[in-house]
Amino acid sequence: MIVSVDDHVVEPPHVWETWLPAKYRDRGPKVERRGIGAMKHIGGGAYEQEFTDDGQPADCWVFEDLVYIHKRHVAAVGYSRDEMTMTPMTYDEMRPGCYDPKARVEDMLVNHVDVSLCFPTFPRFCGQTFTEAKDRELGEACVYAYNDWMVEEWCGDSDGALAPLCIIPLWDAELAAKEVRRNAARGVHAVCFSEIPPHLGLPSIHTGYWDPLFRACEETNTVVCMHIGSSSRMPATSPDAPVAVAASLSFNNSMASLSDFLFSGVLVRFPNLKLAYSEGQIGWLPYILERVDDVWSEHRAWGGVADLIPEPPSTYYYRQVYGCFFRDQHGLNSLDVIGIDNVTFETDYPHTDSTWPHTKEVAEKMMGHLPPDVQYKILRGNAIRMLSLDIT
Repeated sequence: MIVSVDDHVVEPPHVWETWLPAKYRDRGPKVERRGIGAMKHIGGGAYEQEFTDDGQPADCWVFEDLVYIHKRHVAAVGYSRDEMTMTPMTYDEMRPGCYDPKARVEDMLVNHVDVSLCFPTFPRFCGQTFTEAKDRELGEACVYAYNDWMVEEWCGDSDGALAPLCIIPLWDAELAAKEVRRNAARGVHAVCFSEIPPHLGLPSIHTGYWDPLFRACEETNTVVCMHIGSSSRMPATSPDAPVAVAASLSFNNSMASLSDFLFSGVLVRFPNLKLAYSEGQIGWLPYILERVDDVWSEHRAWGGVADLIPEPPSTYYYRQVYGCFFRDQHGLNSLDVIGIDNVTFETDYPHTDSTWPHTKEVAEKMMGHLPPDVQYKILRGNAIRMLSLDIT
């Protein structure tokens, strides 16, 4: 059976109305059905949107000035490839596994998956929605409410099939560390973080600002999960390039982020901290590992890292970093370089990239020729270690 380290949950309409303290509920996120006249993706998860009474009905999250429209390419499972368009949709048009935990577990078992880690949708991949809230107190309450729902409801009744992944108040590293510890005390060992925090207007990992968070993660065995797009930007060549260009280059942020961490000294100061590059794929890893070691070897005297990084940077990758993929034959062909202990697998349910319900067949085609012990590590064992799961 497969342990998927990157899937997604479409939050059901009641999350914040149920889990927010009463004094915040009237201002918390709510779902409204609206008519959509037009919608255009303009990059980084941002959309141009027009609303009209006689437009196509869609369920939307409404929070402060934000209106987030549910879209078919986000809740895509159950539709054919050509139907996975950027079309507004309602919960009624989604497969229940998108938002209902019992239905999700059923869909997992059909797909040869017995444990799944799910990233947020409306809060975005590291909780940017609440970081950007005008009312900081309300945003903080929304973070805690999401985590309570994630642990107690989404994962609580799944008998371990759904592993909890929490968000943090990114605007305050001490608060973030406190929230990591609060959740670790109830069995959470994964937290969302931004691949490139300065893109969100936050301090870089080179400043030392995030050390309280990294210390909390190290001490609680909490893996730092950085999903592509968690910087609210996707690599693109020009404003008029089709979305397919950004999708093809999506690994770029993961590559940039890993380079950042390997030269930051963070992994030197926190030798037991674990990082995961969710949905980043793995085919780019051999080159960047070669390149950072070459830069360290040849340029460290003037490159600002001679006293910061005592060993070749790849040393810290092999010790502390996991790559995550769903389809990457080139990467699998380079396992001798990437490291069989550094690779995990994902199904990306319910996005357009998802291999559901054929993940087993996809995995067999890509990895059937590998030795059984290597298959076990990639499909299950490494994820169990990464997430501190109490299974075999």
